[in-house]
Amino acid sequence: MFNPYQDQIDHLNQQLAEAEALLHAGDKELKALAENEIAQLKNQKAALEKAALEYEQNLAAGEGAAADAEQVNCTIELRPGTGGDEAKIWANDILRMYIRFIEKLGLKFHYIDDLVIKVQGKTRELETLQTEEIPYMTAYELFKYESGVHRVQRVPATEAQGRIHTSTCSVAVLPEVAANAVEIRDEDLEWQFMRSSGAGGQSVNKTSSAVRLTHTPSGIVVTSRQEKKQEQNRKLALELLRSQLWEIEEEKRLAKIGKARSAIGRARRSEKIRTYNYPQNRITDHRTKQSWHNLPEILNGLLEEMFTDLILALRKIDAEA
Repeated sequence: MFNPYQDQIDHLNQQLAEAEALLHAGDKELKALAENEIAQLKNQKAALEKAALEYEQNLAAGEGAAADAEQVNCTIELRPGTGGDEAKIWANDILRMYIRFIEKLGLKFHYIDDLVIKVQGKTRELETLQTEEIPYMTAYELFKYESGVHRVQRVPATEAQGRIHTSTCSVAVLPEVAANAVEIRDEDLEWQFMRSSGAGGQSVNKTSSAVRLTHTPSGIVVTSRQEKKQEQNRKLALELLRSQLWEIEEEKRLAKIGKARSAIGRARRSEKIRTYNYPQNRITDHRTKQSWHNLPEILNGLLEEMFTDLILALRKIDAEA
């Protein structure tokens, strides 16, 4: 943790070492001066150490408040897994399912990258999931249990012999994190700027508005290319990086305090959470063992029943863990 007082404390320690060396000198006058200087330096150091401690306590309190604050907005990031081109198609199918559901609820969203969207707002549409104290669902509360691997079993459109293929995509749902909750040093960032290849008109495609951001200590790479202005893409890339770093620290924190939540996992990208079986018209969630048999409607964005069943069950498991 960066502390603005530390450099001054280090400098005082160096001065103290030099003054204490004079105590062993044979000159009585120098020794007396050294003793006087040491007393002054120790007083200065004590004052700075007190200020440094107060700074760290205030910062920790602020980070705790940020962590406890309501997490409203979120980023949904999808990555194709095993299955080649079919996995890419499947990732787009899942994203389209979420977007149609978001639009039904009246939430707002915008693209950060081809398979990354930011979802904003609160909804009162799912009344079963609300309480008297909190009469709404935030975007993050609604989607946070979607993190994990989504597996599909179906005959791809490109399959000539009618064989069933299994493909996967991973979903990560990350809350929007306050700027003071995660420390990101400028010297740890590598920025690259390029022309966007996506939609958005000439201003997107003719200027270097797209951003690729690398966080060198962690190796995390994020991109933002959908906004027309480079500054907007820079801001979105930093938000996404901050959320991913928060996710890593949250995993460490939960592991340290022993909250393994083995019954439902910890929403890691690598955990298989759901299978979509086309031949049997069935969706099965592996955490709650629940199944639904209206697969086409669900993939078309009719997620109200499934989300209600899932969230109520997972809340109960979470509370008992």
